[in-house]
Amino acid sequence: MRNNKNILNDAIIQDIATKINDLKYGSIVIKVHDSKIVQIEVSQKSRFDDIWLVEKGGGI
Repeated sequence: MRNNKNILNDAIIQDIATKINDLKYGSIVIKVHDSKIVQIEVSQKSRFDDIWLVEKGGGI
C-alpha cells in the first residue's frame, strides 16, 4: 500500500511535468522550504523570432 507522502510527491511531480509540457518559452521556479516543495512559479514569454526572418532587420 502506498503512503500519502508518495501520493503527494507523485502529484507534485505530475504538476511540474504538466507545467513544463505546457510551456513553450519561459521559466519555472520551484521554491523549497525545509526540504519540501512549497511553491511553483511559472513565467511564460512570448517570442517573436520568426517575424525577424520575414522582415530581415525590421524594427519597432
